[in-house]
Amino acid sequence: MSNIGPHSTLKAYRKAEVIYDMTYYFCEKYLRKGDRTIDQMVQAARSGKQNIIEGMAVGETSKEMLLKLLYIAKGSLQELLADYKDYLRVRNLRIWKADSVEVRAMRKLGLQYDESKSFLELAVTRSDEVVANMIIVLIHQADVLIRQYYDWNYEKFLKEGGYREKLTRERLAHRKDE
Repeated sequence: MSNIGPHSTLKAYRKAEVIYDMTYYFCEKYLRKGDRTIDQMVQAARSGKQNIIEGMAVGETSKEMLLKLLYIAKGSLQELLADYKDYLRVRNLRIWKADSVEVRAMRKLGLQYDESKSFLELAVTRSDEVVANMIIVLIHQADVLIRQYYDWNYEKFLKEGGYREKLTRERLAHRKDE
């Protein structure tokens, strides 16, 4: 794990970091310099990762902001997913079917490893078609993880309220004790 901080323990963040690193590699290797798609793809991958970090940073004082930033992360990764599918489609390359042997194998790898090094080592020996599909599977996995983290925080917010509500409860309890 390359980052240190509370976000680095979150599976959704680690998956988003792998997606960013793999996207950076993919764009450097397979897209022409000056192609605007490079900036868009790298920025979407970065946004997916960075919004998780920012959400966790503000999450203690604003569950509402955490939830918004998680949805922004999801949206950024969905934009990136569309870019990879477009890349494959316009080049007449195959997009792996959800129930294919390749997807099942990649899902297993995605569950087994959570650092970029493992995936980058595989990527250097694979074609652009395979690398793009690998990243597509990772994006789907990140999407599920972000959704689970969102749902957990949403339920917690419903039960406990937000920071302002907590402060109000504490202030009222303090007044009552006086």
